[in-house]
Amino acid sequence: MNRKDCFTPRLGSVLGSALLRREKHQFAALDSCQRFARQTQDQHKTFRPETAMTSSNPYLSDVASKTGYRARLPNDNGFIDWPDQDNATWQTLMQRQLGMLEGRVCQEYLDGLEHLALPEDRIPQLGDIDRVLHAATGWQTAQVPALIPFDTFFELLANRRFPVATFIRTPEELDYLKEPDIFHEIFGHCPMLTNPAFAEFTATYGRLGLAAEPKERVYLARLYWMTVEFGLVDTPAGRRIYGGGIISSPKETLHALSDVPEHFPFDPIEALRTPYRIDILQPLYYVLDDLSRLHELSQQDIMGMVHRAMELGLHEPRFEPAPKKAAKA
Repeated sequence: MNRKDCFTPRLGSVLGSALLRREKHQFAALDSCQRFARQTQDQHKTFRPETAMTSSNPYLSDVASKTGYRARLPNDNGFIDWPDQDNATWQTLMQRQLGMLEGRVCQEYLDGLEHLALPEDRIPQLGDIDRVLHAATGWQTAQVPALIPFDTFFELLANRRFPVATFIRTPEELDYLKEPDIFHEIFGHCPMLTNPAFAEFTATYGRLGLAAEPKERVYLARLYWMTVEFGLVDTPAGRRIYGGGIISSPKETLHALSDVPEHFPFDPIEALRTPYRIDILQPLYYVLDDLSRLHELSQQDIMGMVHRAMELGLHEPRFEPAPKKAAKA
C-alpha cells in the first residue's frame, strides 16, 4: 500500500498547514528510549522531591541524570520557565518527527496527538498534558529529575502517573541521547495514554511490576520493551507503529516498517523470552492484530506467563553482543 494513500483528515489537522509547506528532510538517528536497562542501576536509590533543589538555582534539580542533565523544576504555580534554547530544540524535534507520521503511526496515536494539541514552538507545561490525559483515561504525568528506580517507576504507573524527566537534549545531542528526555516522553508516549486499552495495559503493568520479584521484573521489562516502547500493530490501513521508542526516533520509524527487521505476530510469552539491546536499531518487532489485544492481555494472568517464560528460557539473541567498554587507566 502506498503510504500517501493513508493520509487522513485527522492527520492533516494535527500537522497543520505548516507541515504541508515543509520540505522533505533527511533524518539522522534519534536513538531509542533506554529506560529499563538503566533504571536497574539505581534500584536502591530513593528520589525525594524535597531534596531536589539547589541553593544556587531553586528551579534546577539537584539530581543529575546519567549524562549530566538537570531537570527544570516548576515554580510555586506549577509552571516551568523553559529557556528560549530549550524551546527551540523542542520546535526542531517536533518539526522533524511530525514529518515522519504520515502513513506510519496508528490512528489511536494520531487521535491522542490531536487531543493533546502539543505546541510546536515551545515545550508544553505538564499541567496542560495532565488535563487532557485525566479527562481521557484518568492518567497524569509525574515530574521526575532523571531516571528513577524500578520501584518508583512501577508505583507511578500503578497509580496512573507517567514519569517525565523535565529536561531536553542540547542541540549538540539532537540526534542521539543516552536517556529519555521530555520530548521522548511527551511526544512518544503521552498520545497513546489517551487510549483506554493502552492506558489500562500500562497501569496493570505497573501494578504487576510493583509486586514482582527482581528476576520477574527482568522478564516484565522485555514485555514493556516489545509493546509500549517498540510495538507495531496491524490496522485496516496497513501495519502501523504505536511504540513510543519508535515514534520519537526518525531512524527507528523508517527502520521498523522496512523489510530489514523481522516482524512476528505478538505472543506475550515469546515477547517475554526475547532479548534486546538498547543501543541498536531493533532486529525484530512484535505485531498486534489489534490494539484491543493489550486490554485483553491486561485481563489475563501475565505473571503466569512470566513464570512460563522463565521455565522455557530466553531465545538466542538476534544481534551481536554489545562491545565491551575499554578499561579505565
